[in-house]
Amino acid sequence: MAPIDPHSYTDSSHPLTTHISLSFYFDFPSSTIASSALLSLSAPHSGPLTLDTRSLSISAVIDPVTGAPLPFTLDPPSPDAVLGQSLVVTLSNQSQLLLLSKTTPSSSALQWLSPPQTFNKSYPFVFTQCQAIHARSIFPCQDTPAARIKFAAKLNIPRYLSAVMSAKHVNRRDPAAGECGGACDDALWCAEGRVVEEFVMEQPVPPYLFAFAVGELGFREVGPRTKVYSEAVPAVLDAAAREFAGSEEMIKVGEALFGPYEWERFDLLVLPPSFPYGGMENPRMTFLTPTVIKGDATGAQVVAHELAHSWTGNLITNKNNDHFWLNEGFTTYAERRIVEVVQGKERAILNIGIGWRGLVEQMERFKDRMEFTKLKTNQQGVDPDEVYSDVPYEKGFQFLWRIERQIGRPAFDEFLKKYIATFKFQSIDTDMFLDFLKANIPGIEDQIDLKVWTEGTGIPPDAMEPVSEIYTKIVSLANEFKSGRMPNEDEVAQWRGQEWELYLENLPKSVEGSQLAALDERYRLAESKDYEVKVAFLQHAIASRCSTYYNEVEKTLKEVGRMKYLRPLYTALVQGAGKEEEKMFARRVFSEACASYHPIAKGVVEAIFAKHL
Repeated sequence: MAPIDPHSYTDSSHPLTTHISLSFYFDFPSSTIASSALLSLSAPHSGPLTLDTRSLSISAVIDPVTGAPLPFTLDPPSPDAVLGQSLVVTLSNQSQLLLLSKTTPSSSALQWLSPPQTFNKSYPFVFTQCQAIHARSIFPCQDTPAARIKFAAKLNIPRYLSAVMSAKHVNRRDPAAGECGGACDDALWCAEGRVVEEFVMEQPVPPYLFAFAVGELGFREVGPRTKVYSEAVPAVLDAAAREFAGSEEMIKVGEALFGPYEWERFDLLVLPPSFPYGGMENPRMTFLTPTVIKGDATGAQVVAHELAHSWTGNLITNKNNDHFWLNEGFTTYAERRIVEVVQGKERAILNIGIGWRGLVEQMERFKDRMEFTKLKTNQQGVDPDEVYSDVPYEKGFQFLWRIERQIGRPAFDEFLKKYIATFKFQSIDTDMFLDFLKANIPGIEDQIDLKVWTEGTGIPPDAMEPVSEIYTKIVSLANEFKSGRMPNEDEVAQWRGQEWELYLENLPKSVEGSQLAALDERYRLAESKDYEVKVAFLQHAIASRCSTYYNEVEKTLKEVGRMKYLRPLYTALVQGAGKEEEKMFARRVFSEACASYHPIAKGVVEAIFAKHL
């Protein structure tokens, strides 16, 4: 008996769940969901079965065949607060169990938005974010990517709202008596003004890909397999449709590179600004931050990344978070191959260059915890949200790029297609990948030090910064800023957000405030509509203690909840000695803004404060 995942109570000797039938009753006034979850196991089981929960109240566990209650205990929260609470159910040769539970307002997977916190200001909104280990805060489950499940779901919601899900939409209909499975009583389930949305996921997916959103939703058709959804605000829908109009072309490119698209639909949901990530690759319904709508189609690179997950991450999944690079390193590589075809080689190289700078910066971030600069990590007792970083993305990309350079792109493309076809709908670990690599590329271990790449800390010596004319020119211009030379209008005439982002990320760490002000006066970077550019500039402003820009810092921290922006800005404000004024400023802004942050983002900022304050 042993856990199969450092972030789950799931026991290796217990059968895994293969299917879940869910009924959810959404109560917006109390910010709770009452649920019934019928779990089907891969085999009958006798004895204890351990499930993951967090911030749930469990009312009953029932044998669905006999209707008899099943004994269960809900253990106290784990000492490190990472795992939540284990729910232990005693079975007697059962292969199914019915669990009745209710979320609490503190569920870490859910963000409930009141009407004033939404785009349209008229209706409430709720959405999920289950990666990495937050599905357990919606319903009891074996919350590990090692357990791939199919599911069916009934969502009982107010009639004036609608729902989307990472699953096939089956029906929208009136509620029927007796179908809630015990989630609530019939009077609530069948109340006037309620409607049921039905969904089904017919392919097995890890629990972190379970996702839904409920609100006043609209959509635009942008391709034969793609609709763009958001709150029913025409300006947002129209801007999103323009930004992501090339989705079908990207799907076709992905299919040519990696094999058939297995998920039928590739719909997109633009969430309110509090969504904590750039995108989340939920199958059939990718979730996106509105900050990727940039007006020049470059936000489609985030869509390319989430699309690439349809092969690397959703089809083949890391067995647990110690092997997260198998999801994100492969997907970053696949994204850049798609971008190279759709937007050109130079655009892909700029993407690689920005990633390289991010990887270098992560070495500084983890200088006291170098374990997390490895690809194959040990995250026992560690919150995966706290150590989330560019490392699995960019070091993982560099590893695969290194293999491509060694054997050539045609051979690597053939290897990738075989890898995906061999392991699709499976969860694997680093050793399984390395065994497959060595079996299919004989002698690769003699040409590349695979152990240094996967188990070594830092950046391996055979990693490579990209080389191209535009990349070299931008880095050179950034280096010249030390001597006071800023780029002239002719040099930046063709620049878009990526070029400016790369330029700012390569500026010296210590820049005179007067130089920054002169640069901003000419190019208005602090007011950029591209948050990658804005935040890169504001980080320099904080480091140079240019207090004139703190109003813009405050505005940014209050209008978006994406962790990619919150983490560096709050860290810049609070780290180091002699910055009491900045620390007080950070505390005040957070106290005023945190109610609008997703629980995951709020926890990350609180961890920054705990470390530096």
